[in-house]
Amino acid sequence: MPRSEQQEVTYVIGHKNPDADAVCSAIAYANFKILSGQKGYIPARCGNTNARIDTILAKFNQPTPLFLGDVSPRVRDIMVSNVVKVHEDATMSEALQLIDEHDVRVLPVVDSEDILKGSISIFQMGDYFVPKFSEPRSMRHVFTSISDVAHALQADVKNLRDGDSLEDMYVKIGAMDIRSFGKMSGSDVIPADQSIIIVGDRWDIQQRSIQIGVRLLVITGGLGVDEEVVEQARANGVSLIISPYDSATTAWTIRTATKIKNLVDTKFNTFSPSDRIARVSRRIASANAPAFFVTEDDGKLAGLFTKTDILKPKSTNLVLVDHNEMTQAVPGAAEVNITEIIDHHRLGSLNTQQPILFINEPVGSTCTIVADLFRRHNLEPTPEIAGIMMSGIITDTLNLKGPTATEKDADIVDWLEQIAGIKAAELAHELFSSGSVIKSVEPEEVVIADQKFYEEGGVRFSVAQIEELGFQNFWEKSEELSAALRKFASNEDVAFACMLVTDINRHNSLLLISGDNEFIERISYPAVEKGAIYDLQGVVSRKKQLIPFISSTLKGVPVPSQSN
Repeated sequence: MPRSEQQEVTYVIGHKNPDADAVCSAIAYANFKILSGQKGYIPARCGNTNARIDTILAKFNQPTPLFLGDVSPRVRDIMVSNVVKVHEDATMSEALQLIDEHDVRVLPVVDSEDILKGSISIFQMGDYFVPKFSEPRSMRHVFTSISDVAHALQADVKNLRDGDSLEDMYVKIGAMDIRSFGKMSGSDVIPADQSIIIVGDRWDIQQRSIQIGVRLLVITGGLGVDEEVVEQARANGVSLIISPYDSATTAWTIRTATKIKNLVDTKFNTFSPSDRIARVSRRIASANAPAFFVTEDDGKLAGLFTKTDILKPKSTNLVLVDHNEMTQAVPGAAEVNITEIIDHHRLGSLNTQQPILFINEPVGSTCTIVADLFRRHNLEPTPEIAGIMMSGIITDTLNLKGPTATEKDADIVDWLEQIAGIKAAELAHELFSSGSVIKSVEPEEVVIADQKFYEEGGVRFSVAQIEELGFQNFWEKSEELSAALRKFASNEDVAFACMLVTDINRHNSLLLISGDNEFIERISYPAVEKGAIYDLQGVVSRKKQLIPFISSTLKGVPVPSQSN
């Protein structure tokens, strides 16, 4: 059952609810990999873009990265889609031929619409041929048509009556003396019109079979037959065929001509192509089926898989950029292969199954690290990619004026300016003047823009951040934003939720917060609206200023309940 060969791909992807640096670094690093001669790297995102990101992409002629909402391995990733299957009206001969030709143990059984009806295995068919001495008639029984018998034997057909009619018939070998033939008594008596007689060149048995009107006369060994016998068979309505095999082989082959319908296992569980492998593994842990079937919503067979397929290495590869914590990664990241991490944040709790390339530098932007890789490998990016990296650095460091900006960021921007053919100051003005997030999207989306989850001392919380030119747009929608944040905090498994609104011009921020009162009461910044909005003068960095403040404030605060 061969699988279709696909080129292996690796997705370069930023954190949930991506900011400009996450998107820009994904695009730039995928481009770096390709220029380095490494194929299959695709930039991706696990959240919506915003007005600023869209401005950057449009300015530098870059398509929006591929959206990946969940990379959890699915059944479709491991199943065999080119399935060897058998029709429900097939014979055992046809099923056995498929099993032998394709070296499989089980065949899904489908109807003419490809709807799954059950399965038949080599073990079920093997059981059919095991002698049952307590039921001698069953050892001779076939349920089939004369045409199917002729097809299984590849016989020379001399006369055929009602060839396609499905019937219960019983196989006999005409080896006894003519005086005994047809005179058996007791429970083994089988009507002539249900009998298939196998005989060699014994003219007397052939004649007697035709006289009593057997359903089918099979002459073995590829021997010829007198035209007189053929004419007699036609006259008496007896089907007559010539088998190329000896009598024993012919008898066995005729039994394989029986229809599979009565052998099909109609009790089966199916899976959807979209089922997660982790869930499927639990469901089949104690099952001993040789294969598991996959169907579409309409019941059509989509594929099959085995327990061995579940254990095969995961096919999805990820490079994480601008984050290194699973709480911020695309859902399912822990279940696939993380091959590299390029980041500039603090180290989080992340485990990998094998050693990986992990670049983590204390700079203001992941794009700074990526641009430095270009420079160190003597690879010059295109003006468009240089502009993309400049945009990531400018937005993440507030045009090198934020507390996270470093000399290396400034040095890289100088290098990129020459390639992109644009000054950082001009680009910064254009980017920071692009559409307001608060005005362009719904409050429910604003409060989770560029959102990240954290855990400190057993307390789980979230912090979103948006950048605005002034706070006017915020105050116009502050009540709606506060309501949206309260709803988010109550619905999520967090102790409290924050949104940092940063004024790019004045380098100040407002902190909107909802959640645990005991923590909120310990906030030392001036309250604009007590318990809800605080004035954070001089605070513009979530990473270097707000998170350290929250961490220190949490010390000594009892762990609050985080139940929904």
